[in-house]
Amino acid sequence: MPQQDQKWVSEALFRVGAKGKLELRENLQLWYHPPPPALLYHQAPTPDRFFSQRLLLWMPYKLWKVRLQCTNPACARQQLCGGGLHRRVRQVLDIDRYYNLVTETLICTRCRTSYLSWSQAVLQQLDLAHRSEFRVILTRKYACDIRVLRLLRERGMGNGPVRIIGQLRENHSEEWLKRALRYTSECVAFFDNRGLHPLHFQEPPPLASVPSYKWLLTVYSQDILNRLDHIKASITSTYGSILKMDSTKKITKKLSGPAKGTAQWLTSVGNEIGQVLMSVLTANEGAGLDLMAAGLMERYRSAGVDPPTIIYVDCDCCKKVGETKLKRRFSGWPDVIVRLDIWHFMRRLAVGCTTDAHQLYPTFMARLSSCIFEWDAGDLTLLRQAKREQLIQQGWPTLSEAELDHHLTKAELLQHCRRRTRGEETTFRLLDMLIRELMGGKGNDALGVPLLDSVRMQHIWNVQRRHITCIQDPPNVPLYTETGTTSKGGVVLKTYRCARGSTSLESFHCHLNRFIPGNSANSLNFQIYLLEGLLRWNQDRAEAAVADGGSTLRSYTGELVYSVNENYNKLYGRKLVPSFTPPAVYTGELIGVQYLLRQNSQPLEDMCPTSDRTSQLLEEIDVEEQVEKDEGFIDFFGEEATVANLVASDDLVLSGPPVLPAAPVPSVQAPTAAPLPSVKIPPLPIVQTPPLHSFQTPPLPTAPVPSVAASLLSVQAPPLPSVQAPPLLRVRAPSAAPVPSVQDPLDTPVPSAMAVDEHCIPGMDRVDALAECLVELRTQTSLTLTNQQVATIVGLWQNLDKFDKDRVVYAARHQDRLLTGRFRSPKKKAVFTPGVDSTKRCVLGSSGSPAQWPNCCRLVEMIFIRLCNIHRSPKKQRTESLSRWDLILRDYRKIRQLILSNGMVMNDTTLQLVEVNQRTLTTWHNNRLKGQEVSLLLQGLDLPEARPVALDVLPPARVQPVVPPQYSHQLHTYQMPPDTAGQAKTKFRKIAPSATCTSATATSIWPSAVHPQRSATSSHLRTICPRPTAPHPLVPDTPTAPVVSQMFLVPCPAPFSTINPGAISSEPPANDTATPTKRSYNRTVKANSCRKCGQFRTQETGHSQYKGKIYCPNKETITKEQWLQIMRR
Repeated sequence: MPQQDQKWVSEALFRVGAKGKLELRENLQLWYHPPPPALLYHQAPTPDRFFSQRLLLWMPYKLWKVRLQCTNPACARQQLCGGGLHRRVRQVLDIDRYYNLVTETLICTRCRTSYLSWSQAVLQQLDLAHRSEFRVILTRKYACDIRVLRLLRERGMGNGPVRIIGQLRENHSEEWLKRALRYTSECVAFFDNRGLHPLHFQEPPPLASVPSYKWLLTVYSQDILNRLDHIKASITSTYGSILKMDSTKKITKKLSGPAKGTAQWLTSVGNEIGQVLMSVLTANEGAGLDLMAAGLMERYRSAGVDPPTIIYVDCDCCKKVGETKLKRRFSGWPDVIVRLDIWHFMRRLAVGCTTDAHQLYPTFMARLSSCIFEWDAGDLTLLRQAKREQLIQQGWPTLSEAELDHHLTKAELLQHCRRRTRGEETTFRLLDMLIRELMGGKGNDALGVPLLDSVRMQHIWNVQRRHITCIQDPPNVPLYTETGTTSKGGVVLKTYRCARGSTSLESFHCHLNRFIPGNSANSLNFQIYLLEGLLRWNQDRAEAAVADGGSTLRSYTGELVYSVNENYNKLYGRKLVPSFTPPAVYTGELIGVQYLLRQNSQPLEDMCPTSDRTSQLLEEIDVEEQVEKDEGFIDFFGEEATVANLVASDDLVLSGPPVLPAAPVPSVQAPTAAPLPSVKIPPLPIVQTPPLHSFQTPPLPTAPVPSVAASLLSVQAPPLPSVQAPPLLRVRAPSAAPVPSVQDPLDTPVPSAMAVDEHCIPGMDRVDALAECLVELRTQTSLTLTNQQVATIVGLWQNLDKFDKDRVVYAARHQDRLLTGRFRSPKKKAVFTPGVDSTKRCVLGSSGSPAQWPNCCRLVEMIFIRLCNIHRSPKKQRTESLSRWDLILRDYRKIRQLILSNGMVMNDTTLQLVEVNQRTLTTWHNNRLKGQEVSLLLQGLDLPEARPVALDVLPPARVQPVVPPQYSHQLHTYQMPPDTAGQAKTKFRKIAPSATCTSATATSIWPSAVHPQRSATSSHLRTICPRPTAPHPLVPDTPTAPVVSQMFLVPCPAPFSTINPGAISSEPPANDTATPTKRSYNRTVKANSCRKCGQFRTQETGHSQYKGKIYCPNKETITKEQWLQIMRR
């Protein structure tokens, strides 16, 4: 025990007995808190009170009087008795400090075996309520609090053992420094006012080091082993009607030790809600999966669950002649339908492309999907209506259906619209037409490179056309489930989850890397991490599959939830967590590494938590502390990869950048377009939605500035309709651009001379006239504008439509939280105003303002288009060469300075010529040119319809169940020892009556504790104090007023001397000087009787005795000599 804790702990636990020796106090408690430092010191303090640690006194036999038994079978469940405190004190690692752990020694009176109360042999005999009070995981050298391990349970990006250890070191260091500051501050006060005699100040105790990250993983694995029975039973209690089977090699390289290199695949089987029924490591995918399939079929049969309807696979779906190997493998399910995952089918056809960097590659992939799927007309119409209302609220004019479709994002289509396959004949005809259309010269890019390799594509198409039947939706099988509703533009939309394909398994395989921390793991650690990850994954998916989202309580410890439910049911007639059902009995199926070892004919790993082999393997950790790889992943669950490029169309138009609303406008999203894998396009600006209350802002009286209701529209695109940004950039662009306003141009007739832009919004000719006037200002040498120039500019501005007059609303240039990367922030949003730090860094840290994109409004964009036409190449001036972009920016900044420095223009107009730098300029220019090329390549192509609609209504979606499905399998039985508190048989000593009676609840040893004295008139009364509801600290951290607890006096039995005057008291009366006479003992029987057989316990009857143990020949099954040998060991 640390030196600073020895004094206060000894005073808290011990007292001086009648014989002058230290003995344990009678009224002990579970937790003891050290006395805090004094508020004022009148002499130099010592560091003991500043650095003392709390104490966990783990003595279940002493505190709760629980009945504990010896584990030796020869002792016949003999009760253990107390043997006092164990002399070893353990230091337990906590969140910010260590604390002391003290336990008791228990002794079996028969075999004389000693037990420690923190050993597993004792802990397993405690009921869960009392066992949960011991929240420590012990190793040979260290001990860890369970709160530290909870930080590791939720595996995520950056949430590895190295990060947790770093956080613990920081917490411990800061806590130690605060205490050191408090102590040294008190000492400095005496040092500054020292007298004649020198003062000596003790140095604080050094900071205790935090164990390594490898040790933390060892403790984490030990915690999982204690819950292994529930984990395995939960995994084998999962079922489904739509199964998906897929394999991956992403995780097999992490397997180390003797099993390294023996695993080639990790094969998983999932269900329609994303749960994983089984995940095994195999040496091959073929016949090696027969045992897994047999286990699944037996699981369904034993539980009485109907066989699944469909199995989605990535291969072996069909065969020209005969039955496939997969059908033979699942021969117990003869009616199951095998379907090929559509994304894998599309990827097979994509192999015929020359390169995925081709300009027509995204269009080809998008039209592949449109050849296979068609959308529900009702869902698509309702989504279009909601999007139209949303755009109208943002100030957009009324758009046509084709223009409106460009604003529908992939996420919106997946979330609110259902779709189905188009049938064999239609799919074959459309795919054949698409391939033939792009096979020839029409599929060439601007360099003449063809999109499709004709020879290779023709061979692939001839082979894969027979799989068109395998990708069709089976009849009368609902694939969609309604998960809720959401409001968009005032229209209520339903949200759906689709069970088609193996997308959920792809997401699970992406998560596998974070299940296994570090760079590698031996077979035991690999198995433990995999089982824990499967349990948490399945439970999360199960809670998301019920209508109300499951219980608000989140726990993955099944026996804890089960015990609370049982107690609630007995006390209140209901369950606290109604959705929880105990899992079925573990079916014995081999999971993970165990399956691989069986396949390789190797012995299965011993996973007993108390075995030496397990302890050795748990300590074999391979983690690199300095270099921890990013465990990032992309969660595809709930999405379908086949919709990734559906937004592409014949007339590709770059809609505005993505919308990240910072105002309370519900469900605002930006229009997006299909990705161009061949082009590395930088992020586009972000549209910012202003608050709704700003829609009614009146115009200013001096300058007719319209309402900002229309200013919700950001830059929708460069003027040429072709460029597309990658989907992730469209969703998570790191910056934003100013937002112009939009006026509905359809309210007034459009003259034939009026020009429109790429969105068919009129007034572009007037914008071009004003831009031409402003560009001409670049040639003048004067730094001011004449009145005639001002009048011309104001007149041209007054001639603009309201769409172009509205001021630009700047969008948020920050992110509320990091969405990707190793150090992304948690899902909890900040409680302060977001973006303040960005403002400080930008405004206070630099001399400029944030740069915007040229397409922030139509006027600025037209100015840059004209400047780009003027400056087409670099220009050399003397010895220096100015690039094309420097020349453009120089002219633009000159124009901008002339406008900003003229008060009449600034007062009479709302011209906003934003700041633009070279990066935003080149990004905009490159995107504009690439869009032009794609638009030209699509001209004249006869491609299938981009978004086909089904002629008839799709079947209704299933409704989410209120409670999880119930099965008739045999339930798993938790090992729940009974509560034996207060049932232990203890030996009582005869204690002489005392003149005082100590309160039963007085646990504090400090002077502030009040001990009521028993008066002479209440000698037959004992004090009963209410039991505290929680352990109180030994000394409160802050001084509080004395609280008088309610006490009751009830009659108690009189002392023995009062009832029997002839009894001898341990303290004779003072006036009694006579020596008491000893009573003679007269034996009435010949010998003592044996309690087992009733005969005399003598040599004649065959009885024997050895060190208090009795041998009875009538009851024992061994001879006396054998019995003596056992006793003498």
